[in-house]
Amino acid sequence: MNPNLSQLQPYPFQKLRQLFEGVTRNTALNPIDLQIGEPKHATPDFIRQAIIGNLAGLSTYPTTLGIPALRNSISAWIERRFNLPEINPDTEIIPVNGSREALFSFAQAVIDPSAGRPAVICPNPFYQIYEGAALLAGATPYFVNTLPENHFRLDFSQLSNDVWSRTQLIYVCSPNNPTGGVMTLEEWRELFALSDRYGFVVASDECYSEIHFDESNPPLCALDAANQLGRVGFPRLVVFNSLSKRSNVPGMRSGFVAGDAAIMKKFLLYRTYHGCAMNPAAQAASAAAWNDEEHVRENRRLYAQKFIDAMAILSDAMAVQMPDAGFYLWIKTPIDDTEFTRQLYQDYNVTVLPGSYLARDAQGSNPGKNYVRIALVTSAQECIEAMQRIKSLVTRLN
Repeated sequence: MNPNLSQLQPYPFQKLRQLFEGVTRNTALNPIDLQIGEPKHATPDFIRQAIIGNLAGLSTYPTTLGIPALRNSISAWIERRFNLPEINPDTEIIPVNGSREALFSFAQAVIDPSAGRPAVICPNPFYQIYEGAALLAGATPYFVNTLPENHFRLDFSQLSNDVWSRTQLIYVCSPNNPTGGVMTLEEWRELFALSDRYGFVVASDECYSEIHFDESNPPLCALDAANQLGRVGFPRLVVFNSLSKRSNVPGMRSGFVAGDAAIMKKFLLYRTYHGCAMNPAAQAASAAAWNDEEHVRENRRLYAQKFIDAMAILSDAMAVQMPDAGFYLWIKTPIDDTEFTRQLYQDYNVTVLPGSYLARDAQGSNPGKNYVRIALVTSAQECIEAMQRIKSLVTRLN
């Protein structure tokens, strides 16, 4: 067996199950589960119908590069959304089975394990796929803590020149999971300068980019930042996006990778062996989804209202900050985050995720400690009820 498998840590939800072993939920209250970032809004009917109408495609093998109609729809969406003059659908875009599988497999294609202690940089807290991808590619993950005193920004000075000189890949997540922070143009400028200096690849996870709260001011993302900074051809930059959150189709497993054509060519070669071409019916439905924005605006409206309600309820009892984007609340707990999570589960039948489960000890601290992540994914009424219960627990503890 691959010896690197022994380095993988339990997934956060496995730790959560262990935390709740032997705990009895308060059955006088209905259970409300807000621990998993799984969208619960209804899948738009036109996407369902597009799948049904294209089931005949199941009789053929799909190509790894996907059908031109899908790549063209993604290209057109990218150009509209990120203010780009052009992106080539044949050389700069690859459809993928959701951003998760692509984020993982990308490290396997990029990392050269023979190049002397290769490093992969991750934000901290972070999406655990980054760490697992690095370890199984034969690299060592290093972490940049995102801290409240720095407004959860990436402070690249935390890492030494030795680490940067061995870095082959950095994962960034903007809008961030779990903090909801969005990288500024100056942060992108600094990161691109480091990439130019040390030659590493930037993998930008943007699966929350379409959940924001100001229709006139969507989050700045990597391709837009690169274009504004005059980086023609997106050197050493690849972005990952998904329909799961944007269009409420997590089960369809549909997303894309886009960026540097030279890297994309190598990644496509890897993927032809990896065997991960998208289902033809899902490709047709994905093309329809990327071509429509009305359902996405309605999706944002639903999330925005839930955040308005949550802030109104919680702000009386605790310091709580509206995220820049995404559907998570990242709140500081008055006691240890795991104990807070356990008491909330036991006494109020609400499930959230301890922040320490989403982070690692780095630079002398765990930046997720004494935080919890709350996914506002269920119905508006259930979210209101959950916030009232959380407020009750905080009030009791204070």
